[in-house]
Amino acid sequence: MDVDPDGGLLPGYQLKMNSYDLSVDIELADAVQRLRFEHPEVGAVVIRSALDRMFSAGANIGMLASASHPLKVNFCKFTNETRSAIEDATRYSGQRYLTAINGTAAGGGYELALATDHIMLIDDGSTSVALPEVPLLGVLPGTGGLTRLVDKRFVRRDRADVFCTVQEGIKGNRALDWNLVDELVPRSAFEETVAERALEMALATDRPDEAKGVILEELERTITDDRIEYSTVTVDIDRSARVATITIDGPEESVPTDASAAAEIGSSLWPLRLARELDDALLHLRANELEIGTLLIHSRGSIEAVAAHDRFLHSHAGDWFVREVLLLWKRVLKRVDLTSRTFIALVEPPSCFAGFLAELVLASDRVYMFEGAHDNDDATATLLFTESSTGALAMSNDLTRIETRFWGNEKGKKKALKAIDTPLTAEEALEAELVTDIFDHIDWDDELRIIVEERASFSPDALTGMEANLRFPGPETLETKIFGRLTAWQNWVFQRPNASGDTGALRSYGTGLRPDYDTRRV
Repeated sequence: MDVDPDGGLLPGYQLKMNSYDLSVDIELADAVQRLRFEHPEVGAVVIRSALDRMFSAGANIGMLASASHPLKVNFCKFTNETRSAIEDATRYSGQRYLTAINGTAAGGGYELALATDHIMLIDDGSTSVALPEVPLLGVLPGTGGLTRLVDKRFVRRDRADVFCTVQEGIKGNRALDWNLVDELVPRSAFEETVAERALEMALATDRPDEAKGVILEELERTITDDRIEYSTVTVDIDRSARVATITIDGPEESVPTDASAAAEIGSSLWPLRLARELDDALLHLRANELEIGTLLIHSRGSIEAVAAHDRFLHSHAGDWFVREVLLLWKRVLKRVDLTSRTFIALVEPPSCFAGFLAELVLASDRVYMFEGAHDNDDATATLLFTESSTGALAMSNDLTRIETRFWGNEKGKKKALKAIDTPLTAEEALEAELVTDIFDHIDWDDELRIIVEERASFSPDALTGMEANLRFPGPETLETKIFGRLTAWQNWVFQRPNASGDTGALRSYGTGLRPDYDTRRV
């Protein structure tokens, strides 16, 4: 990590001491993604700093003080998703991460380390780890630090309390004793020991050391005032209605003959190309179209062709590259789950929601399906759920979307699972409780217009809170706590004058003035 102080996303602050903003995390996310696809020979990744005696000062305070509330929220959410992707690479891709802390790791810098498997701290009498947000800035660690301390590293809650309220942090043997780090290494042996640990990790991987990586070519997209166009995804924006329509095009190419042929196709492979383009579209809408509150998801193409690609991915999931394509789909679908927009899936002829694409239907807040055929057309809509809905693409709560949909309803879950691998008509999908409602050609347009207009009339804040609460029934996991509990509290804290007001901690930082707090506990 060697952050250019002048490389920030917006003017008005410098990214000194390896502090970071959204632009830095976009690069980190890209690096994590490319290591998975382009470097199958890599079994271990070392995160370290190019600066002397400074690992990372975390999220840039000047950025946080000057950023709008939506930018702060988007920054925290994307950064959380990137940290989760590192853990995902460790858990599912056999690519383990090690952090070599050669200098102060504060705030988000230490949170980055917390996302990795093994934390090594240089023992030089001065290097520390810290989460100083509460005493220093009046906010919370924004990328999972609180949750990972107690849920991942099992730091005792009273020690975590002390750690999170000590501005200068904790170093040396105390950091090791409290399990804040995994290993303490003297400066004289640091380089050698980091290399030893990384090689130990690399030897445990199942990644092929002689496979050829798949280069993630630059996405081709065209952005105009009301349209974003990719090769497989089109986004049409209606700002007056606060609606964007996302249309997914099914494959025109045939399924590869085997996994090596898929790797030869590379990033042009339809499921991979679509996943990357859909992910990019979602992030664009999140960051740049804040008033677009409802996303309508369409698909068009051959449902049999999509199902064939889905079957190919699952039948070759033992191959490192095919596995990565499936894991990318898992992350993109999680991005849908975690995005503060209303998702409505519209299944109408000639839709091709099958396999991993049908998971978009289950991920939507509501699903409407066209009953029968359009005028002068015999084609009818069908839905096809496959093994993509039975475990491979689980949500942040470690449940499938069917298990989540029917949480506490075993009868409903069994009925839905019986429909797996069976093309469903509108009536059958409604009977299996896999869609919200069905409309024929007489009612389709009017019903959807009313639904969309009603949604646009509600409070965006209330909808965001409602959807986030409803999407994750069932047990909590590390991820759901970070994205739900932490995000909710941080959103609230960021909006309070104690943090973001004119005399709040973020704006007072660096001025020499003490923040002026409203001391009421509310």
